[in-house]
Amino acid sequence: MSDSTAGLRHRIDSAGELRSVVRTMKAVAAASIVQYERSVAALADYYRTVELGLSACFRAAGAAAVISESKAASQKRGIGAIVFGSDQGLVGQFNDAIAEHARQALAALPAVAQVWAVGERVRARLTDAGVAVSGEFAVPASVSAITALVGQILQQTEALRTQGGAAELHLFYNSPATGAGYNPVSLRLLPLDAAWRRGLAKLPWPTRNLPEVLGPATTTMQLLIGEYLFVSLFRACAESLASENASRLAAMQRAEKNIDDMLDGMNAAFHRLRQSSIDEELFDVVSGFEALSKSRRV
Repeated sequence: MSDSTAGLRHRIDSAGELRSVVRTMKAVAAASIVQYERSVAALADYYRTVELGLSACFRAAGAAAVISESKAASQKRGIGAIVFGSDQGLVGQFNDAIAEHARQALAALPAVAQVWAVGERVRARLTDAGVAVSGEFAVPASVSAITALVGQILQQTEALRTQGGAAELHLFYNSPATGAGYNPVSLRLLPLDAAWRRGLAKLPWPTRNLPEVLGPATTTMQLLIGEYLFVSLFRACAESLASENASRLAAMQRAEKNIDDMLDGMNAAFHRLRQSSIDEELFDVVSGFEALSKSRRV
């Protein structure tokens, strides 16, 4: 009986240590969610500035000509796609959801896309789903590391474009939803959406001083489109990371509940075993005392 009690005590201690690890991971995930959500919020003003700049350029250069050029380019060239996932586990269905969403969307495209995965685990899910992955990027470990990843993606995209490669660029990532949930979303960055361009061209200017584009409007517009791509990629990555940590937080909450339930059961079993051991010892003492009393009376 004492051996069973000692073994159960060891299992309780191990479960307690595991619960401490889970609680630490919960705290890290919660803190990470906050920093990534703040980075997305901080992009709003900058994104608005880029939109206003593009609005002025579209008015000056004429959006129709640029749209027709983009359509012609998309007809001659291929398609590129970026799928944001995770390098680490303990995220539930996070990678499975975005991989399946990307697979369905890629299958509906008019041509086979060159796909790059952001994260080792999502690359494995895409491969299992039959999607050929051309390359892989490491998932940023912090907000400050997102800029480097966006730079790598833009370099790869530009290299393909100059080689007569992809003219279309699609993003697939999980976006945070209410509570600890997330939703798989897709976004076509290139070519720029015609309706979006027309909307920007008609965007009311926030002041009475109307904008003026100095120099060639096309050059300025190309630079602003580069900033638009940067902001869009940065936001997609930050939202994916926030969703990943939200999924991890939910997984850790479930794990903590399971550990607590297991500990309650093991503690109850430990107390029963301990009480049973005490009862047996008391019974032995009483039995010995009665036997000794009988021998003395004889």
